[in-house]
Amino acid sequence: MKRGSESVSFIGLGYVGLCTAAVLASRGMKIIGVDIDGEKIAKLAKGETPLHEPGLGSMLKSAVKNRRIQFTTDIDRVVEADVTFITVGTPSNQDGSISLTFVKKAAEDVGSAIRGADAYHLVVVKSTVIPGTTTGLVRPVLESSSGKPCGPKLGLCSNPEFLAEGSAITNTLRPDKIVIGANDEKSGDKLVKLYQRIYRARKIPTIITNPTTAETIKYASNAFLATRVSTINTIANICQRLPSGDVETVAKAIGLDPRIGSVYLKAGPGYGGSCFHKDLQAFIAFSRGLDYDPVLLTAVEEVNRRQANEIVKLSRKLLGTLENRRIAVLGLAFKKDTDDVREAASLRVIEELVNNSASVSAYDPMAIENARKVLPQQVELATDSRSCLKGAECCILMTEWDEFRQLKPRAFKTLMRTPNIVDARRIRRQGDFQGFNYLAVGLGATMPPIPVLAAPSK
Repeated sequence: MKRGSESVSFIGLGYVGLCTAAVLASRGMKIIGVDIDGEKIAKLAKGETPLHEPGLGSMLKSAVKNRRIQFTTDIDRVVEADVTFITVGTPSNQDGSISLTFVKKAAEDVGSAIRGADAYHLVVVKSTVIPGTTTGLVRPVLESSSGKPCGPKLGLCSNPEFLAEGSAITNTLRPDKIVIGANDEKSGDKLVKLYQRIYRARKIPTIITNPTTAETIKYASNAFLATRVSTINTIANICQRLPSGDVETVAKAIGLDPRIGSVYLKAGPGYGGSCFHKDLQAFIAFSRGLDYDPVLLTAVEEVNRRQANEIVKLSRKLLGTLENRRIAVLGLAFKKDTDDVREAASLRVIEELVNNSASVSAYDPMAIENARKVLPQQVELATDSRSCLKGAECCILMTEWDEFRQLKPRAFKTLMRTPNIVDARRIRRQGDFQGFNYLAVGLGATMPPIPVLAAPSK
């Protein structure tokens, strides 16, 4: 691929790098995707996606077919581009802090690749990194390995992502904001023009600041969202202990207050995925390193950790005991439209069920293979929702897949041994299950439960 004014390279083809690269390619840009995983590169070169994300597959196939995107393990090819995004992973250390090993290596390799180039090259840190990383780590490594000071020939920016799994392509095509932490004016202008090329006439709110503030914005955003989730779950737990209490009505009412708003006021089993828990732990560790204890954030995490127990308590309320009870768990992905089970609430719920000697059958339309790698061996993984329900004494609805919304009540009634439903996502209505025992997060009991069958003998 020859260098051109609209050529971009990505170092790291995980969730963020691949989705962003595919969207830029769909906008006519020439993309070079670099990753150290040769097997992944081979699949991507055929237009095969290593992850499930709505819209990504067709977009990637089109880009590969039209040769707008090329994949390689050779990082030296970044010299063919004008802009390089660093989108490598920042895995958690044991104490919750993040490892910057991959970010440092990427900066070093990019610098070496462009060392002999005369053209201006902009390096953009899109990986989620703690405040101060772009200026304190990436810049000196990049300058040393490239032999160039940031300025006339070398640009540097922080540009955090705000993608949500299951809607990453939509989020990239129609972002609510762009945040640029520019090392200098030329770097910021270069990145602004790149985004203008992508979004054309659309005016996206753009915040231009310094790299450290940009990095902080990313963590602050996830901290606020996670706090909202834990707050509404706390209120839900209170509501379900009140006769006729209903958190959905509470959420609707408080969401009408413009100071609060309605976003992220959906009660459930707790947040999961690769971002919230990881980023809060990193932000907590970082804050403590500044001699500040962010007690609010530690409380948010503790509420989230405990929420799985609330789901299990609802099951126990229906069954009396969990020992030797067969429980069907519908949904393993942390949210619908993804196959990601990282930090999924379903895993915490299943762990608690297993610890209480329950017999667990589980099913998910997309996440079975990923779940198989992390679930206890005694958990039975069903091939479909009906076989998961068969013989169950309680069903827990854990992920808001449309397939589970559309299951007929008759299927539950004919397949299950006893009619006990725990709706951890409020994807159904109590009225759907006449003649059932139905409990849900944030829904107070209005009638005594139907007597259950005796526990099977050991």
